[in-house]
Amino acid sequence: MVKSRHMVKSRSNAAEIVDIVRQSPAGKVKVAITDTDGVLRGKYIHKDKFLSAVEGGFGFCSVVLGWDAADVCYDNVRYTGWHTGYPDVLARIDLATFREVPWDGAVPFFLGDFGDEKGGAPGICPRSLLKRVVGRLADAGLAALGSLEYEFFNFRETSDSLAAKHHVGPQPLSPGMFGYSLIRLAQNRPYVNALFDEMAAFGVPIEGLHTETGPGVFEAAIQYCDPVEAADRAVLFKTGAKEIGQRFGIMPSFMAKWNADLPGCSGHIHQSLWDRAGKRNLFFDDKRPHRMSAMFEHYIAGQMHCLPEILPLFAPTVNSYKRLVEGAWAPTRVNWGVDNRTTALRVIPGGAKSTRLETRVNGSDSNAYLAMAAALASGLYGIERKLRLVARPVKASGYADTEAPILPRNLHEATARFEQSDLARDLFGASFVEHFAATRHWEWRQFSKAVTDWERARYFEII
Repeated sequence: MVKSRHMVKSRSNAAEIVDIVRQSPAGKVKVAITDTDGVLRGKYIHKDKFLSAVEGGFGFCSVVLGWDAADVCYDNVRYTGWHTGYPDVLARIDLATFREVPWDGAVPFFLGDFGDEKGGAPGICPRSLLKRVVGRLADAGLAALGSLEYEFFNFRETSDSLAAKHHVGPQPLSPGMFGYSLIRLAQNRPYVNALFDEMAAFGVPIEGLHTETGPGVFEAAIQYCDPVEAADRAVLFKTGAKEIGQRFGIMPSFMAKWNADLPGCSGHIHQSLWDRAGKRNLFFDDKRPHRMSAMFEHYIAGQMHCLPEILPLFAPTVNSYKRLVEGAWAPTRVNWGVDNRTTALRVIPGGAKSTRLETRVNGSDSNAYLAMAAALASGLYGIERKLRLVARPVKASGYADTEAPILPRNLHEATARFEQSDLARDLFGASFVEHFAATRHWEWRQFSKAVTDWERARYFEII
């Protein structure tokens, strides 16, 4: 019943959705907004409050865009901070995101955003930014489809047990390296089935779920759809997996690189462009090399041109750059290839329906709204300027492609390029670039003050 309710919402108008909520036996509604780091922040509100907020919105503390993942307030941002007093700002509920949470008594659930209007958070709300980029595509007569696929490690831990260990030595769900293992899936069948089935009931359909190379690591490919819904599904998958996992004493982690000796966790973005009616894949041309249209080549050229200047949107944490190393199934250079998993951009030359681009630089730790916006905006940049795809496809190892530029090596370097980039301002607006760059500088500062286990092992006794 829960699944059918979600499927109904895609065909329902606003009045029908509100009526479903009004008749719900639940006395409350769950609402959530994604912060700058991609963390879902939300609360329960009384059903009556929700019904009154449908038209006018509701107040949500501006600190949601003014603190880091550890709830420490930024001291270097303009929009929100101690100097503002952290007032409530206007949050808008998106009725099209209606779901019922199957593992929470079918409570109605909605996503929202701060919007760009007066009283909102002009220019800096991640979900609103993606909506603006999608709007620019529509203005150009284009529609997009996209999806994300996440790799994530799973551990036999709880919040309490991990804190007691000081986040050191978490116990993996399963031992050893065993990719595409039916045995490992069977050993954890209740959790696997709950992920697959309950996510579908939550309106986050999974196309495929399998083990990857590493102890306790899975990969989930989320079904493609329009870009905003695709990002919605991505953030809901990450939070939903953690809520489902705790029921089985399992903690999923979407950290980009939790162990130096193991592969990292990607958040590959699949995308394609279609005509306004959504009938024709504009990336496909059966008469051209690799069945790639001229528009597809412009799109790839745009991403390659922009990537070094917008990398923090794909790799937003200090840890992100530990994943982007040679020989770890993650790119290190600005290059592309046809069905090549060692390059930053992988062209998948399927048929008229399936030809698409996979942007492989993105990590599982990114904000899905910002990463999707970055991929689409940079591709559109190439189309609008008809950039030529000068670089040839890499046929061997992308790591050995010495002619391709090397990506920024750490968050400090990447953020400096992003902050100074006129191109980034053109794509995302000055207010967003200023705010996001400040938050990444803050992140680097926190890291720079930390004393690590590596430093103690290297210097404590010997130096």
